[in-house]
Amino acid sequence: MAHEPCPELARFLDALWLEHGLSDNTLAAYRRDLQGLQDWLAKRDVALVAARREHLLAYMGQRRVSSRSLARFLSSARRFYRYLLRQGLRQDDPTRLIDSPRLGRPLPASLGESQVEALLAAPDVTTERGLRDRAMLELLYATGLRVSELTGLRLEQINPRQGVVRVLGKGDKERLVPMGDEAWHWLECYLRQARPVLLGARRCDDLFVTARGKAMTRQAFWQLIKRHARNAGIETGLSPHTLRHAFATHLLNHGADLRVVQLLLGHSDLSTTQIYTHVARERLKALHARHHPRG
Repeated sequence: MAHEPCPELARFLDALWLEHGLSDNTLAAYRRDLQGLQDWLAKRDVALVAARREHLLAYMGQRRVSSRSLARFLSSARRFYRYLLRQGLRQDDPTRLIDSPRLGRPLPASLGESQVEALLAAPDVTTERGLRDRAMLELLYATGLRVSELTGLRLEQINPRQGVVRVLGKGDKERLVPMGDEAWHWLECYLRQARPVLLGARRCDDLFVTARGKAMTRQAFWQLIKRHARNAGIETGLSPHTLRHAFATHLLNHGADLRVVQLLLGHSDLSTTQIYTHVARERLKALHARHHPRG
């Protein structure tokens, strides 16, 4: 049985939001991690604020989750107990002598250019929903937006005159991303032909809407992506970020500068973007082996 978050946890989450402007999804991840620890400790009559190193090690040891999930939990716990330390609510940091799990650096799953073309062509554009889906997929691939950024777009964030999308990313950081002629063509078709029919007499400022006149949710669009991928015959494992990864990889394959890709993706740190250079390098090796006379 889950317990209500302790007051210190609630104040910690408020401080994260106020001081760092973290997104709702990030705050929810902190809440889940620390609430899980609190519930486990409560069964042992230990308060969350009083946990010791051995408690944290025991909790981590009994969890059957990936190293990445354990590392994320430990990051949440470190931030929480250091907050308590700064507030004078503890004299020590129980996470200080706990090593983070070793993590590999997995390459992001991506799609080849022909697979992307097949996915983009999968929706039936003779229907309003299909036209909406095509516009969403085209815009996602043309801009490299996160799915949550795409579904959160509002009408005023589209600037057809300049051909850009004004995106509010993580930490409420704003960036302008060019959308390209093809994406704008499908977006314009959706706005002119499909969106008014889907909305009917209802009013909504969200860019992409459902037949109920509500904003498309991240979860609903993810289900649509998977359905269209099946129809396109794509069996590669997909994630909500697959088209974002394809966007970055294909730009680098065609000679884009890494810092430009960083800006387009909205990464605050170049090291986050550098993982895509591994993907591009593997592609260059394959091209060399296939086409060079001594490959």
